[in-house]
Amino acid sequence: MLQLENLEVYYGSIRALNGINIRVELGEIVTMIGANGAGKSTMIRAISGLIRPRSGKVFFENEDITTVPPHQLVEMGICQSPEGRRIFANMTVRENLELGGYVHHRNKRQIREDYDRVLSLFPRIKDRLNQSAGTLSGGEQQMLAIGRALMSRPRLLMLDEPSLGLAPIMVRQIFDILQDINQQGVTILLVEQNAWQALRIAQRGYVLETGSVVMENDTQSLLADEGVKNAYLGE
Repeated sequence: MLQLENLEVYYGSIRALNGINIRVELGEIVTMIGANGAGKSTMIRAISGLIRPRSGKVFFENEDITTVPPHQLVEMGICQSPEGRRIFANMTVRENLELGGYVHHRNKRQIREDYDRVLSLFPRIKDRLNQSAGTLSGGEQQMLAIGRALMSRPRLLMLDEPSLGLAPIMVRQIFDILQDINQQGVTILLVEQNAWQALRIAQRGYVLETGSVVMENDTQSLLADEGVKNAYLGE
């Protein structure tokens, strides 16, 4: 479904991504783990069209999308839930969800179906539809951010640090919901510092260090790898 070929991204003279190659197959959950500054968010932003790579290619379903603008990528079925949630704090929960479905705004029945689906996945925000999004708890804001992304009916959902700043019990709940979303037919690319939770739900994973992919394997092999354990999993 998604393939990056020799992708290089620079910020000025600083190289953030060093010729990375990854693939995401239809129906998978694939995770990218790594420390702060490894280039994980840069990779997501490059796939989303928010920054342009200096060289290399991004393919979606065998089509070169390297220079496709972000709004067209959403129409093609690629959507991102960004790091830090980036909800519209002064708008209501309902309005945030409606904006997520803007790409389909002419199809009222489809919007209603997507709305009901999101609220079934995230019942905690169902009772807060008329509440300002900025007054939600951190976990509820993350649910809203993911729900807003789902309103566009993505076939590929990319998530950037969905566990950031959340309590452990909420992290577990969010990751369980991501599994449910995947089982409903959405392919997921997950960028995450919480390596244990990410590897728990993914089928395959990549390890990114200073802009380079240094390891790729199925998640069971990564969980058993001593280097991964020492660097990312602790005790």
